[in-house]
Amino acid sequence: MFAVFQSGGKQYRVSPNDILVLDKLDAQSGNNYDFSEILIVGDGQSITTGSPFVKGALVKTTVIEQRKSETTLVFKKKRRHNYRRLRGHRQDQTVVKVIEILGTKKIKASSSEKKVSSSKKDPKAKTNKTTPKSKESSSKE
Repeated sequence: MFAVFQSGGKQYRVSPNDILVLDKLDAQSGNNYDFSEILIVGDGQSITTGSPFVKGALVKTTVIEQRKSETTLVFKKKRRHNYRRLRGHRQDQTVVKVIEILGTKKIKASSSEKKVSSSKKDPKAKTNKTTPKSKESSSKE
């Protein structure tokens, strides 16, 4: 089973027991954190997509740690003016582990959600193309 959820303006595809590094969340280490903005939930046979979110779907996670990223160096220089500045930046991050994905089996599909079967069908079989009639050329006798 997998899910695609949204957090911090980014989208993540996860499965149970995945470990993710996300932008900082307001949660303490060891606490549970639930993501409710689920875009897609799939279980191998079928995929449920929301518009924009799947109603009732949930990704349950546990916060492992709060940390800072590696240092990103920011260097500014203006040539011929002896102007050089070197700064470092460390972004706050949250490391989470996915515990469980609650989705399609525990909720009913509403009218705003679409179920898509993973089996592929022949796209040419559905379309009926008609060819335009060619003009008959008149021949000189």
